Amino acid sequence: MRLVTVLFLFLSLTACSSKLAYNNLDWWVYWYLDDYIELNDEQEERFDDYLSNWLRWHKQSELERYRKQLTTLKQQVKNDQLNYETVYAHMNDIRGHWERVRSEISPELAELSTDLTEQQIVSLFATLEKDNKEEEEERDEFLQQSQEERLEKRMESMIENVEERIGDLTNEQTQIIATYNTQFVSTSNEWLEYRRNIQNAARRLFVTKSTNPNFVKDLTYLMQNPDDYRSESYQRASAHNMQVAATLIAEIATTLSAEQKETLIENIDEFITIVSNFQK
Repeated sequence: MRLVTVLFLFLSLTACSSKLAYNNLDWWVYWYLDDYIELNDEQEERFDDYLSNWLRWHKQSELERYRKQLTTLKQQVKNDQLNYETVYAHMNDIRGHWERVRSEISPELAELSTDLTEQQIVSLFATLEKDNKEEEEERDEFLQQSQEERLEKRMESMIENVEERIGDLTNEQTQIIATYNTQFVSTSNEWLEYRRNIQNAARRLFVTKSTNPNFVKDLTYLMQNPDDYRSESYQRASAHNMQVAATLIAEIATTLSAEQKETLIENIDEFITIVSNFQK
């Protein structure tokens, strides 16, 4: 399931190297995949075929969606139209991008999973559990901090993220972030619970891989419906945090100076260039 994220690695690439990286994404995928499952030659050959199809679909179907959304965002910034509704709509669109990729590749990922050996499956879940324990350690370290320390750390991260897009913040903008910083709800416990829930469901499926005639269908459903494994409290907290984030961004947008707006537009233009390079 983690392979879905690989298709979005391009968002962190620089424009000058983006086309080369995208066209050689198989190297990135194998580098990432190797941490979880080491494929044999036959499995790699099948995976290569699927990956080529995924990338072809992604280029033909998805990249233009990204470019149009970025172009719309750019115009909204220019016309001072970034309000709560438009920001929230962009967040939903981004989620839609993710869900389409997941829906496209999960049936074939499930099909590929039928060829995994028992040792590969054991190794996969052992590595996932190692990740879980590392996440738990980070969560425990976080919980050992005082409330003030947690807020300060999140505040620093939020300021860094915003300044990366618009440049140095004014005192007013810093205060806006400080105000909304206290409104976010921590979901670290719920996130770990979700990870283990969906991994345990997958583990139970793999136990029946050789005897379950609906294995591929069941595994595909699991990958395409992760909300089934998220608690109601987790879903409520995530929805709340999304609303807080949209409100924060919209309020910051009303305070942009001419220089900050220009910086933001330059950032958007860079992403548009990246996507356009991928389309060639």
